[in-house]
Amino acid sequence: MEYRTLPHGGEKISIIGIGSSAIQVSSEKEIEETIRFAVENGVNYFDMASAEAKPFSAYGRALSDCRKDVYFQIHFGADYESGSYGWTTDLDKIKRSVGWQLNSLKTDYIDFGFIHCLDEISDLEQMQSGEVIDHILELKKQGVVRHIGMSSHTPKLANAVLDMGILDMIMFSINPGYDYQKGEYGIGSATERMALYRRCEKEGVGISVMKAFSAGQLLNAKTSPFKKALTEYQCMQYALDKPGVLTVLPGIRSKTDLLRILGFLTATAQEKDYSVIGEFTPQNADGICVYCNHCQPCPMGLNVGLINKYYDLAKADDSLAAGHYQKLEKTAKDCVQCGHCESRCPFRVDQMARMKEIADYFRK
Repeated sequence: MEYRTLPHGGEKISIIGIGSSAIQVSSEKEIEETIRFAVENGVNYFDMASAEAKPFSAYGRALSDCRKDVYFQIHFGADYESGSYGWTTDLDKIKRSVGWQLNSLKTDYIDFGFIHCLDEISDLEQMQSGEVIDHILELKKQGVVRHIGMSSHTPKLANAVLDMGILDMIMFSINPGYDYQKGEYGIGSATERMALYRRCEKEGVGISVMKAFSAGQLLNAKTSPFKKALTEYQCMQYALDKPGVLTVLPGIRSKTDLLRILGFLTATAQEKDYSVIGEFTPQNADGICVYCNHCQPCPMGLNVGLINKYYDLAKADDSLAAGHYQKLEKTAKDCVQCGHCESRCPFRVDQMARMKEIADYFRK
């Protein structure tokens, strides 16, 4: 397993986490065995936005003896009073639901307490007027909540909560379809969505990724908005390459699904290569480097994607990006303008011009 560090706290989070939206199709015994197997294979991050109440007690039993080694992402607004998922902004209902979740999970603290599912300004206003956010902040003061997060599909809403300065983590929907305005949750332009990812990285707010496969639509040519299927590994690598992303949370139904997902860790670079999305992207996304590194290997040894990433972050006023750039073994000034990267770029980025631009920028 590979791990990435949460800037606000230093926790090491597995790049593959578990989404719990579909696991209820298995029996409680099967859920318990699957979650134990996940931990044995290095998974330590679990999102608890489940479709049903059923998985919670199975998770509690599976993880009770290793609680300090795993992280729960628990949602303030996800209500399981009926036995199935419901959404609420009522503070009393939220308190009851969170209390029930903690009891079922056999824990007395929450690693990541999430303001749940903010997609409209009215959602945020309800959470504020109903004192839900104040309640989460108070729980953080008490040590019951270790970190505060939010889940959203909407860049505008995510930025509004980032402006409040309370977030350590965001769960956001990232996949090639949504980023290029395809599908139900393809909210915001490619530029707007990438700006959100860069802002998160700049401000030290981690991103946990939901809907990496667009609810499976991207995996089937018949349902894909691109009329061409991608693989799970391509979608996962795409998400992990975005600034700020710490972990991807595929929804699994069983140990069989989990085994297939864990295969990402040993997959070849070719199996993870998502450059085919260059055939899908709209014209207004042409010329934008998404750090996919399909241009590799550079004959001069430049990490073209990382050079572009640090440049974009530096321009967005990330104070650490320049230092990271200067520590690279090879920087843009080492580019010999051979054009190899441009010949392989699926997004038609003028990388030779970019390298000159980047070298000039960091010479200032």
